Amino acid sequence: MKLLVVGVSLFLSLSTLAQAGGAPPPRMPSPEGQWQQSQPEPTVEPAGVQEIFVMPSGNIGCVYTPAGGTPVYQPADGGPELTCDIVVPRYVRATLGRTGAATLNHAVGDPSCCSSGPVLDYGQSWARGPFTCASERTGLSCRRDDGHSFHLSRAQVSAD
Repeated sequence: MKLLVVGVSLFLSLSTLAQAGGAPPPRMPSPEGQWQQSQPEPTVEPAGVQEIFVMPSGNIGCVYTPAGGTPVYQPADGGPELTCDIVVPRYVRATLGRTGAATLNHAVGDPSCCSSGPVLDYGQSWARGPFTCASERTGLSCRRDDGHSFHLSRAQVSAD
């Protein structure tokens, strides 16, 4: 009975090591009958990284997600995606996806604006993928290459 317990324990330990990458891959016979090391599986292309920026006022913050998304977030249409939140005078999220008109969400369920940086200074522009944004004292305007856009400011929130 002790031998059975020791054998099961050893088997479980070795299988755990193999799953964790601690054991070498198994050797497999080649078609010619010679033994050779099996090849590791191809690695998956790493997902992209989101990029953020905020306006100097701290009232508007944006998140850019590249095509294909990230390990924890994939846009519904596969991306790329640009979302910008404005806090005052009311919390609104503007989104530009891969296609279609920009959308405005006035009932954001996960308000998370705004980080501390990097700051897109007034008079500066930002561009990634098909999106371009311009930071002005009068607000933030973002546009996709096909002309769909949104504008966020204390005076006006619009999307087309």
